[in-house]
Amino acid sequence: MFITDIRKEFYDVVVHQRVALLVAPDIDALCACKVLQALFHCDQVQYTLVPVTGWQDLSTAFIEHKEQYRYFVLINCGANIDLLETLQPEDDTIFFICDTHRPVDVVNVYNDTQIKLMIKQDDDLGIPTYDDIFREDEDGEDSGNESDDGSEPSGKRRRFDEGAVERRIERQRAKREWEARRREILFDYEQYEYHGTSAAMVIFELAWVMTKDNKDMLWWAIIGLTDQWVHDRIPNMKYVTDIATLQRHVSRHNHRNEDEENSLSIDCMRISFQYDLRLALYQHWSLYESICNSYYTSCGFKIWSINGQKKLQEFLADMGLPLKQVRQKFNSMDMKIKENLREVIEESSNKFGLKDIRVQTFSVHFGFKNRFLATDVVHAATALLENVEKDDKAADNFIRALDCLSRSNLEQLHLGIDFAKKKLKAIQQTIASCMCTNLILSQGPFLYCYLMEGTPDVKLFSKPMALTLLCKYLLKAFVCTTRNKRCKVLPLVIAAPLDVEKGTVMVLGIPPESNSSDKKNFFGRAFEKAAESTNSRTLHDHFDTSVIELKMEDRGKFLDALITLLS
Repeated sequence: MFITDIRKEFYDVVVHQRVALLVAPDIDALCACKVLQALFHCDQVQYTLVPVTGWQDLSTAFIEHKEQYRYFVLINCGANIDLLETLQPEDDTIFFICDTHRPVDVVNVYNDTQIKLMIKQDDDLGIPTYDDIFREDEDGEDSGNESDDGSEPSGKRRRFDEGAVERRIERQRAKREWEARRREILFDYEQYEYHGTSAAMVIFELAWVMTKDNKDMLWWAIIGLTDQWVHDRIPNMKYVTDIATLQRHVSRHNHRNEDEENSLSIDCMRISFQYDLRLALYQHWSLYESICNSYYTSCGFKIWSINGQKKLQEFLADMGLPLKQVRQKFNSMDMKIKENLREVIEESSNKFGLKDIRVQTFSVHFGFKNRFLATDVVHAATALLENVEKDDKAADNFIRALDCLSRSNLEQLHLGIDFAKKKLKAIQQTIASCMCTNLILSQGPFLYCYLMEGTPDVKLFSKPMALTLLCKYLLKAFVCTTRNKRCKVLPLVIAAPLDVEKGTVMVLGIPPESNSSDKKNFFGRAFEKAAESTNSRTLHDHFDTSVIELKMEDRGKFLDALITLLS
């Protein structure tokens, strides 16, 4: 059931209770968790934080904590499956679900007692009506007509009631029609996977309603939204609308702090809205490295080709920036060049066909020295969350990523930025090798790419968000390069080795490349059907249904089934 008053129906209920907080491994969920932790800290609410990486993890965490807790808060997990069927909880257990995954499971929507959905209903949810999905079974009524009355003599034949038989046949026919219509309605409703309003924004609005919001919470809400944009989960129009909402909050906070004496103190925090460059981490890198490793510019110039390198040199020459300045760290560049750098880059980008080089975003200043864009923090936190350099547990990486979001832990954030640079370089090198060796193949209804075992940095792409970014950048690069008009509008399926010892690969699908796309992904259902029809050994454990694990030997038959299904 949907919660209409989040303060009254959620916060006032849990404020005097012990709560288990189950959080999915994505940056939006981490930010929502930070806001909720800050609120719990204000009111001294006892809670236990449990990171959950998939459905199996969620079930295990629930089993471990169900004895001690009645109230469970699920962030970015739990909305898109029948939770009561999966977890089999006691009747007095209550789940509060703040999840961006759509579509929301209909059983969760119509359960009034145990499932409370903290989901914005102004998102276009398109939920079927109750009567179309659930129906009282009437078969019990006519069972009396069918059974023999025990008091009658056994020899006496029962009178044949034609009316009762006709009524029964009519009821069965109506039931079959209703079931066929129900299947059709559910198929249309559950066909596509997509994402709704950021969980961090939903929890921030709770803090705002309670007048407990502060700049830190607002910054986390901004990072949550930016995470959705960076990982291509929401359409551009939705991003712009939500940016406008947050911009009003930023203006309110900045106006509130104008009169305070400490607004320019050494530990002050200033958030500002701006149109900034679509260059990843450029303020913490050299401008040259950032242009080469940002997907927008690298795909625009086709940097992996010789002509692309020439075009990049022409672009730098057109800006009139000395190579010595462009190749050194941004912080060390000449102040005169930095002053109007954005305008210079925008002007030259327009000449080279990169018309959207600037994007609406926010930046933050911590004191006088540290300035970060929201995208910088998203890349850094993601790199820490999916770090593969050490064999650390997922829970350790989760805590590090959570820590880097606090302004008191800037060392961790800078470490994350260093990891993010390595990751972006690895993505760029993988794209270059895939494009130069024609690894992207057209399979008819979709494009397909398989990363071989032994490919440099292949371990990095055993993580879902890193593989999603690679998939998104690879599709953009292919669309920019190919001359085949039909291939430009195809989706992409990518497979990467996951566990060599177990012989498993991770398979992921994304919708076609398009600026106006609604980002609805049909691969979740398609993967399920293809696995069912071929008895492929798959594991659908991720909260995103378009990411699955598959046995290496079953890859061929699984792909054949997918091609047949989507043709």
